[in-house]
Parts: sequence; structure tokens; C-alpha cells
Amino acid sequence: MKVGALFSGGKDSTYAAWLASRSDQLACLITIFPKSDSSYMFHYPDLQWTSLQAESMGVPQVVDETPGVKEEELSDLRRALATAKGRFRLEGICTGALASVYQKSRVEKICADLGLQCISPLWGVDPEAHLRRLVRDGFEAMLVGVSALGLDESWLGRVIDDAAIEELVALGRKYRFNVGLEGGEGETFVLDCPLFKRKVVVEESSKDWRGDGGWLRISKARLADKA
Repeated sequence: MKVGALFSGGKDSTYAAWLASRSDQLACLITIFPKSDSSYMFHYPDLQWTSLQAESMGVPQVVDETPGVKEEELSDLRRALATAKGRFRLEGICTGALASVYQKSRVEKICADLGLQCISPLWGVDPEAHLRRLVRDGFEAMLVGVSALGLDESWLGRVIDDAAIEELVALGRKYRFNVGLEGGEGETFVLDCPLFKRKVVVEESSKDWRGDGGWLRISKARLADKA
């Protein structure tokens, strides 16, 4: 089956795309750029660098924009999916949804309207187990956004490894946030994974901290050969 992956460059959409590529033909990546950081549907930080990730995968990317207004942004998603379906003759759409019924149900409705199968291979997985699988399977994901009590500025730019997972689990229990980081607690950017032919190297970045949350703004990055 020819599938397109809803792709933000973060850990979940990238992992889901990798899973899809193992059983289906990954025909394209579909990335929506929200103009607002309060979008209910779409990842916000550092999306401009998804082009490097797509280049590293050797997979074409369909890019669209949305103002990021709740519910209204769904029409922009519909347009992007329709464009991708027509251009690549897609039969299905892969998402990285873990637990957000709001996001999953809306993508499923649009896919049904467009005659596309909606595939969410990570739906319902245990968040801690998911993070451990990411590390085990060779995913190097860096935190580029945090917005949860217990996650301070020091987490920006930190790569999720075994030590980070232990800390996230402990903090999640203490402050009661989802360690899978799907509910806006954190945003990630994948630097390397099995889909990448070359890894992404961040050369310049800065932290934009707003008291109780913030972003890592990547200003310079490049592809480099893997060791």
C-alpha cells in the first residue's frame, strides 16, 4: 500500500513513518506549518528543518501552511492530504498519534472523507515503553520544546537517552505529566534514525525561555555522514 506520513520531524511521527516503511511503501511526507504555537493539531518548533530530514530519507515532502486556529486548521490539513493523495496516488495516511483522541479522530474523519486508510501504529502504546523502544531502535531525538511543570530550561537541546528516560519517568510521576510528551509537555526533533541515510547535525541554536516553558530555536543545521 502506498502511504503518506503526517510528519513533524518529531519522535512519534518519525517512528511511525519508519514502522510504515517496513510494511508499506512510504511515498511521501506531509508537513503542516502552523503560524501559531497554540495549534491543537500540529507541532510548532523548528519545522523548517524537516526538509533536511526528508532529504536524508530520500522521501519527497508535501508542505502546507495553516494559521493554527482550532478546528479551522482542519481544512488546511484536508487540502494537504488531498494534494498528497493526488500527487502520489496514496491509499493511506500514517500518523504518530499516541493518545490524543482529539487529533486521531479528526485525522480519521478527513481520511475517510478522502477515501484514505488512516494508520496509527503507536496508538495506545505505553509511553515509557515507547521511549525505550525509540532508543533501542536507534532513534536520536532532541527536545526542542518543553511546557510542563518539572521540565525546566535545561531540557532544551537534550537528547532522549536511557538516563533522560529515567529522569522523565521520575518527573512525570512527581508532577503528573505524560512521559510520552504528546500532550504538549514536550516537542522533539529527530537527529538520526534507521530511515536516515545521513544524520542531522545542529550547529547553532538558541533557547527562547518564557518562564514556564520555551523552545530551542535551531538556526543552523546540516547533514553529515554517519560514523
